[in-house]
Amino acid sequence: MTNKRRLGRGLAGMLPEAAPAPERAARGISEAAIEDVHPNRDQPRSRFDDAALDELAASIREIGILEPILVRARAQGGYEIVAGERRWRAAQRAGVHRVPVFVRELGTAEAFEAALVENLQREDLNPVETARAFARLVDDHGYTQESLAQRVGKDRSTIANALRLLKLPEPVLALLEEGRLSEGHGRALLAAPSTAAMRRLALDAVKGGWSVRETERRVRAEGRAGEPPGEPVKSANVRDLEQRLSRALGTPVKVEDKKGKGRLLVAYASYDELDRLLAQLL
Repeated sequence: MTNKRRLGRGLAGMLPEAAPAPERAARGISEAAIEDVHPNRDQPRSRFDDAALDELAASIREIGILEPILVRARAQGGYEIVAGERRWRAAQRAGVHRVPVFVRELGTAEAFEAALVENLQREDLNPVETARAFARLVDDHGYTQESLAQRVGKDRSTIANALRLLKLPEPVLALLEEGRLSEGHGRALLAAPSTAAMRRLALDAVKGGWSVRETERRVRAEGRAGEPPGEPVKSANVRDLEQRLSRALGTPVKVEDKKGKGRLLVAYASYDELDRLLAQLL
């Protein structure tokens, strides 16, 4: 079963398919004044293309809104958008006064998940928006990477690779959000030996119009220049693990990793320190 089919089935469970007007009422679809419908502050998508909104607004003027906006009731009155903010924004531009809505009782986590799924289906999110949405579901709502992958119809490796992007410094993340660098560029830059190198190489990649492969080559060269002869360049994940282990144990720790296998080298300065480390580990 393909990812798109799994995703589609998930959202279809919340939103009925488009139907002729006489059938809509029977299927729970009604209309609401556009001023009673409010955007969701937790919407995973933060960027909306003006030209694309204008095109959709022109279509809405001609044939109306074919797919209802999925909403949930607000305690203070009116509705909050769960899925369909782009249609709502375009309807405003088109001068529409009433919009079709489908009201569902959804909790905060369910609403956020539905908004994420819709955007993933439409490929509307940039890589950073996707990564931050995944991180929120993991950090705030208790998903594991495995359970999240099953829920949104993605491979676990896709979830893991997206979350890794958040280790990039903010200036590099901004370039990904603006579309000046691709997700592939971001993954390549993660292997740079320092955050300063990531920022510099990212700007060089934009200025030089580097391909992902060229970026990977430049990152490898940067690593070789900064490492002692014969010592392999460590990935951002391995360096991060070394730092966390060193902080946790209170002593320098090196991680030697090769394709998921390796060893830990834990330094100690005396037998007393060795005893302390053993007490922590055993």
